[in-house]
Amino acid sequence: MLFSAAAWLWPEVFAPLRTGIVPLLGVVMFGMGITLTPADFARATRRPALLGLGAALQFGAMPLIAFAVARILGLDSQLTAGLVLVGACPGGTASNVICYLARADVALSITLTAVSTCVAVVATPLLTELYVGHAVEVNVPGMIASIFRIVIVPVALGVAVNVWLGARLGALKRVFPLVSVAAICVIIAIVLALSHERLGELTGAVVLAVALHNALGLAVGYSVPALLGMPESVRRTLAVEVGMQNSGLGVALAVQYFSALAALPGALFSIWHNLTGSLLASLWSRRAPV
Repeated sequence: MLFSAAAWLWPEVFAPLRTGIVPLLGVVMFGMGITLTPADFARATRRPALLGLGAALQFGAMPLIAFAVARILGLDSQLTAGLVLVGACPGGTASNVICYLARADVALSITLTAVSTCVAVVATPLLTELYVGHAVEVNVPGMIASIFRIVIVPVALGVAVNVWLGARLGALKRVFPLVSVAAICVIIAIVLALSHERLGELTGAVVLAVALHNALGLAVGYSVPALLGMPESVRRTLAVEVGMQNSGLGVALAVQYFSALAALPGALFSIWHNLTGSLLASLWSRRAPV
């Protein structure tokens, strides 16, 4: 929020940093990678039904909710594209921490984040094309290549470094979450600075759209496994994984393939989902799942 205020007051400081969005996101993805091992991906073979449900909610519900909310609120084509792009992204990098604080299933959260990140290489561009391709041009091949370069390569490098160096990464693992948070803050500030001229007239509608998108994602992620009779720890995990998106990726792709305006929903989502996720974690941490 402080970085957002700074971008509002001094857009000329942050706007020239536009080319730094992709490298900064690469740093965040590398940071996620050094928290993972091949064993985290191997877990997918042991819980295929649960992971399939998580992926179905992630990529089935969130883009659809985004499109519906955008249509109901009458957002223009660029903002709609940006909101749908956020919905089509994989789970957020902060979701594992939120699940830990919420006393949810952290192992499931890590596995879902890893799996959805891999699936996103193809799913994110295709879902964006499906929902908004009629209104804006979607460069599917280019987007696939970008996601591979921005997400898969840094995550793979992070996993490799984690495997090779192991315990010797202790200090780096403690520092990197702060580095990742700082990188996301700067990305948000850049996007808000680039959208400064239209920010005042758009913020109300976009904030409402982002809030509804996030709230409905959290609700769907919790209620569907509840209806299926799954335990509370799984309900909490899926709520967080579905409701918290990798909005930094959405911002980077929106700036590259649409416009700075299209990146605005992703920037606002980055702020909002961390606030709601932290609130949920605070509430759920008071009682153990049954």
